[in-house]
Amino acid sequence: MARQLDEQMAARFPVGRRLRVLDVGMGQGTQALRLARTGHQVTGLEQDATMVAAARRALAGEPEGIRERMRIIEGDGRDTGVHFLPGSFDVVLCHGVLMYVEEPDPLLAGLARMLAHGGLLSLLVRNADALAMRPGLSGDWSGALGAFDTVSYTNRLGLDVRADRLSALTATLAGIGAPLHAWYGVRVFTDTAADGAEIPADMESLLAAEERAGRTDPYRGVAALLHLCGVRG
Repeated sequence: MARQLDEQMAARFPVGRRLRVLDVGMGQGTQALRLARTGHQVTGLEQDATMVAAARRALAGEPEGIRERMRIIEGDGRDTGVHFLPGSFDVVLCHGVLMYVEEPDPLLAGLARMLAHGGLLSLLVRNADALAMRPGLSGDWSGALGAFDTVSYTNRLGLDVRADRLSALTATLAGIGAPLHAWYGVRVFTDTAADGAEIPADMESLLAAEERAGRTDPYRGVAALLHLCGVRG
């Protein structure tokens, strides 16, 4: 997904431009730190105190120049208007968050308002059109049958969460003024890998196969996750 995001950023902004990035629901700050290391000015917003503490520990171990380019705010992604002015960012990330939000449209509308004209909105969501794939490939036939007609599922943490359909999100992005510009599949081949599985020796080949599948039909349509990129008009 990082490669996909870099591709979209490079296509939209001049090379070497220091972008203003907002990472909503940044978790431990992995993506935010990666972008700060490449020279961008990054703000991470996260409501989970444990994740905020982990992100701050990670940031504390970075060189001073990177620490100066990144700030961390503890807060709810639905309250971006409380913390920032409209149009304050060139790029807004919201990765792995929507599945925990029962009504995502207000959140998405708020994220779009944070974007400057021509800004990039990057979403990573669970693919509701492929919920039957994981149980089916694992031999859980009753689970697969039950997944066809729902957008609800239980994640690997044991939490009951929700998924999104590409068609619905396409309509939502158009309605909030950040129409879909590009989309990719994520975890086409590796979604059934066990948690904590060893990194394979041919990791580069694995990543190349995943990246190719993630941008190729029909494979990307059955990916566990979808990476959607909208552009603020």
